[in-house]
Amino acid sequence: MDKIRIINLPKIEDDRGNLSFIEEDNHIPFKINRVYWIYDVPGGEYRGSHAFKESEEFIVALSGSFDIVLHDGKEEKRFSLNRSYYGLYVSKLHFRRLENFSTNTLALILASTPYNENDYIRDFDEFLTFVK
Repeated sequence: MDKIRIINLPKIEDDRGNLSFIEEDNHIPFKINRVYWIYDVPGGEYRGSHAFKESEEFIVALSGSFDIVLHDGKEEKRFSLNRSYYGLYVSKLHFRRLENFSTNTLALILASTPYNENDYIRDFDEFLTFVK
């Protein structure tokens, strides 16, 4: 899990409101090929529960909070996101689950690859076999 890390984003503070931004190949270590967001998650539900063979992601809690549980085939680690000026970089081959969403959470995900169903590993046991 040595590549997984929280990345602080620029935060420009102003009395009128703060501003943060993300630049590909600068703040995050990849070119952005897909952007999607998760919202209106009912209480107690989770999202994700898969790994990517090739895609890298950068995940930000634009509003609200949630936890990301990652597994690399050997160990599990939990990260809590609750600020819009930092996010979690997740390299390929990490099984991930987003859970514990607060009310009105908006999660932004930037991905290094376009959507490709063949890039997903949705079964945890299959993931463990794949990474060994």
